[in-house]
Amino acid sequence: MYNKKVINKCLLIFTFASAAVSVSAKTDPKSFTDDKNFPSLLTSSAQSPALLRMADSLYNLIGLSSYGLEKRVFYAALKGYYILDTKGLLRKKNVLTICDYSQSSSNKRLYVIDVVAGRLLFNTYVSHGKNSGGAYATSFSNMVQSNKSSLGFMLTAETYSGKAGYSMRFDGMEVGVNDKVRARDIVLHGSNFVNARMVSERGAVGNSLGCPAVPNEKRKQIIDAIKGGTCFYVNHPDSWYARTSPILNTRFDLVPALVPSPNLQASTLSELSENNSGKATTNAASLY
Repeated sequence: MYNKKVINKCLLIFTFASAAVSVSAKTDPKSFTDDKNFPSLLTSSAQSPALLRMADSLYNLIGLSSYGLEKRVFYAALKGYYILDTKGLLRKKNVLTICDYSQSSSNKRLYVIDVVAGRLLFNTYVSHGKNSGGAYATSFSNMVQSNKSSLGFMLTAETYSGKAGYSMRFDGMEVGVNDKVRARDIVLHGSNFVNARMVSERGAVGNSLGCPAVPNEKRKQIIDAIKGGTCFYVNHPDSWYARTSPILNTRFDLVPALVPSPNLQASTLSELSENNSGKATTNAASLY
């Protein structure tokens, strides 16, 4: 028998992944606007307590703190995920990727999360642009040939085979922040200079020309997991981005229907209830 409190909690957490989730967004239905009159969810928990509760529970169940991801970063990413979904832009709704440039490149700062199953699929190294900084990224750009990384919310797009092998394009979702990533050829690709060996030898991974490059031997698994219209969030505590982000500065109200996701299986509930730490079961083979 499953613990009733645990089951009820799990059902609440995962309802946002259900097709029955309904979101009422106070945004223009066709385009994002930089409406600075609307405070961010990050500074006003009263805006959407339902989202905060679900984000908090999911964060704790997966155990994201133990992987170095701060709760406020996860909140921001999940808010953007919901807004993109509200606008019908997500073609694959189960995956949320967070590239956390507030961390050193010596950390595994790329997180690929299955928000339906409540699992961390990948946690690994990722590069930033050579003109964005050394071990830490401190400067960002939306300009062609800047060789800097871009911040904010993007959609994963199509794959192709180029100079770096199997790669994946992005489409930026925030005007003035990252809407030129396609023109800049900012893509996710593999690199032989982004791995634990480079961290051991240099104290940081190699830099790119602005692309979020991942360990070469795992690029295909990561790209195949996130390609084709998933939410990809690049985080940094950048004051300009915090003020100007059309997504982070959008207010919306979340009204979930309390119906369990069809993807929430009994086995998942069993795993969650038997985990004394409260951390959701993770595919250990995917974490490196």
